Amino acid sequence: MLEGLDPEQRQVAEALHGPVCVLAGAGTGKTRAITHRIAYGVRAGILQPASVLAVTFTNRAAGEMRGRLRQLGAGGVQARTFHSAALRQLQYFWPKAVGGDLPRLVERKIQLVAEAAARCRVRLDRNELRDVTGEIEWAKVTQTVPGDYPAAAAKSGRDTPRDAAEISQIYAMYEQLKRDRSMIDFEDVLLLTVGILQDRHDIADHVRSQYQHFVVDEYQDVSPLQQRLLELWLGDRPNLCVVGDASQTIYSFTGATPDHLLNFRTKHPDATVVKLVRDYRSTPQVVHLANGLLSQARGRAAEHRLELISQREPGPEPVYAEYADEPAEAEGTARRIRDLVAAGVPAGEIAVLYRINAQSEVYEQALADAGVPYQLRGAERFFERQEVRKAINGLRSAARFGNNDPLLDDVVDLPSQTRAVLSGNGWTTQPPAGSGAVRDQWESLAALVRLAEDFAKTKPTATLSDLVAELDERAAAQHAPTVQGVTLASLHSAKGLEWDAVFLVGLTEGMMPITYAKTDEQVEEERRLLYVGVTRARHHLGLSWALSRSPGGRASRRPSRFLNGLRPGSSASGGRGTGAPRTGGTGVGAGGAAKRRRRSSALCRVCGKTLTDAGEVKLMRCEDCPSDMDEALYERLRDWRAGQAQLLGQPAYCVFTDKTLMAIAEAAPGEAGELAVIAGVGARKLERFGADVLALCAGQDLDGADEED
Repeated sequence: MLEGLDPEQRQVAEALHGPVCVLAGAGTGKTRAITHRIAYGVRAGILQPASVLAVTFTNRAAGEMRGRLRQLGAGGVQARTFHSAALRQLQYFWPKAVGGDLPRLVERKIQLVAEAAARCRVRLDRNELRDVTGEIEWAKVTQTVPGDYPAAAAKSGRDTPRDAAEISQIYAMYEQLKRDRSMIDFEDVLLLTVGILQDRHDIADHVRSQYQHFVVDEYQDVSPLQQRLLELWLGDRPNLCVVGDASQTIYSFTGATPDHLLNFRTKHPDATVVKLVRDYRSTPQVVHLANGLLSQARGRAAEHRLELISQREPGPEPVYAEYADEPAEAEGTARRIRDLVAAGVPAGEIAVLYRINAQSEVYEQALADAGVPYQLRGAERFFERQEVRKAINGLRSAARFGNNDPLLDDVVDLPSQTRAVLSGNGWTTQPPAGSGAVRDQWESLAALVRLAEDFAKTKPTATLSDLVAELDERAAAQHAPTVQGVTLASLHSAKGLEWDAVFLVGLTEGMMPITYAKTDEQVEEERRLLYVGVTRARHHLGLSWALSRSPGGRASRRPSRFLNGLRPGSSASGGRGTGAPRTGGTGVGAGGAAKRRRRSSALCRVCGKTLTDAGEVKLMRCEDCPSDMDEALYERLRDWRAGQAQLLGQPAYCVFTDKTLMAIAEAAPGEAGELAVIAGVGARKLERFGADVLALCAGQDLDGADEED
């Protein structure tokens, strides 16, 4: 039973008494260690199969554990999720504890939340409904009652999808509706089991007599409610084995916390602690990058990071690729995947991982164009998403009505027409705050806006009808069924999986870390998410980013700060802690790289620090350095820009961004040459708007009168 285990795994298998804490890094064989521990205990007569409860977080993981235990001769051991184990106990003890039948489970929670919102006279769209439902789930797993929700959400720094008081009201009504209809949800399963075990000592004793030994996998992901249930199962007995890795905590937004794992040795001073650091999954090159990524981490979880040691033969170095724009990045990734498939790597052993699902479309298209089969995990295909289908139907309707559609009055070019139509579906010029379903919907619509912009560049005379035909063709090309294909998945949905080759794409500031990661802890969770992505790769690993969104766009993006000091040519400091000098990688010409190097060496005209942020480069000063901006000029420029945007039927930023207006107001240029050198102006805008801007800078109104007289 112990043959084939390494020394640390064997130590886990032999630690059958007292509290045990297994700190297991990615790819270190933790499932092998704990299943052999259980089977060894059963074979040695120390553990009775029916007295062991192994708990994990997904049905897939529980099924895998049961399968391994059966193969090892320990088929009588229960391996379940927290919810599954609690529901089984609740169904058994409910007649005795409460009487009657167990209330029926809510089949579709979101419908009941919708009814609760309606009764509270709060209108929620489909995506807000999903997000509010998520907030109610978070409140329940953190044991927060409706009245305490606003304070708890504020304390946790949550980006609430609606006013916290409104959510509290909906939450209270939701609970009332369940009581009125004798219904419970999945969170109630845990809450009610906890309540029964707390109040009925006879039932708690019954459960404890049944289960003598507990094993908890992925312990870094337990919520406060799950931890409370575990404590009630355990009682005052020490027979607990927990397994986890604080560096893989990526679900804190659902209430998960690594605190219980990190505090385990404090709570159990006599615990046996075993560290699994021999990585059997990834090559030394991949492991070296993973270790380097965490070496720059900060915070409590980082203090307990595990330094992995690869047990595999050396492989290729990770490939860093810089591209001019997103389509070039997708096409380059598809080419590399096609080459790997041609070299014998099965398509099913390759994955493209991104931060948000809205990024999938360009990779779906690139792989389809390259003739490479693919499959999406954890998300609908882009063109099958409800908001995308609805938006395309809106575009089709607008194309059919043509000039008779009031939405398109005074809107001439295709991108502006698209933005006008999609504004009725929830698209705005600025993304909504926070994450969640509302943000996901906006990202999908924003992807359609970008498609329209790119399509108009390649076909300037294109109409809405042409765009709809193009979208229909793209959708049809991606509907071919695939059985064995490249996996496209978000980083979150890739947890627990592995592939021979992994491509981590879109690694720019604002996407990794995501723009709404504001606090230090939120940023560190983004780093851990990237670490999870890196450690999914067995042999080949690609990391890439694009300097602009679309072909011909301004190369203003920067590689993720998490790659500073890891990718060739970058330093760990990265100047001001958020960026690093760029390297001229794949997809970018030498001339463009040279221009970017010159731009990245710009110095703040106030304090002299190196500027790397695109907005700071525009201003030629650090964001927090004193400004000598002419406030009155800035306001005149803003008023003028608003008028121009209205005339053009475009968002204001399409005329000049706020940063460019600030730079103009600070420089107050007196001639065209001085205006032309300000970042964000450019030859086209200089020709179109230069005379107006210079007149305003000279203190004149646009009719030629001197405003100072």
